[in-house]
Amino acid sequence: MPSRPEQSPVRRRAVRSDALFNREKILAAAAETLATRGQNVPLAEIAGAAGFGVGTLYRGFPDRTALMHALEHRAYELLYGVLTRIAESGRTGADAIEAFLLEILELSEQLVLPLRGAPPLTDSAAVAARRRINDALERFLDEGRTAGTVRAEVNATDIIMCGAMA
Repeated sequence: MPSRPEQSPVRRRAVRSDALFNREKILAAAAETLATRGQNVPLAEIAGAAGFGVGTLYRGFPDRTALMHALEHRAYELLYGVLTRIAESGRTGADAIEAFLLEILELSEQLVLPLRGAPPLTDSAAVAARRRINDALERFLDEGRTAGTVRAEVNATDIIMCGAMA
């Protein structure tokens, strides 16, 4: 039996910085457009709001579902970034929770999440992201319970729900 030639490993090209910039620009415009126009806004309108043609949008997101999934993952990263900044600032307990809620109010149009219309993702990355957010909030709450600034029955889900409803 003839041997098969060895295949060289597939090299992945690094994503160009302008492509990353364009992706973020599309995601930001999509989040804002969805917040103001609703879930059924045409993708061409989202592309136009980002300053691109619809072909550019489809190159990065082959369909609405892919775009919504990317928006949800982006929202988790934004939330975790807020929590990280608050932790690095030294705020704890109720002060940290208050800062978190105020910051997510400012980001509200950018947060495309299941409680705000996105399809709930169950992939391992989404589950891990939600766990990181929950754990960070629980650390703030534990510090607040210890300091007496947070009631014992308040949990991370309460904070998440409050933020989603605001």
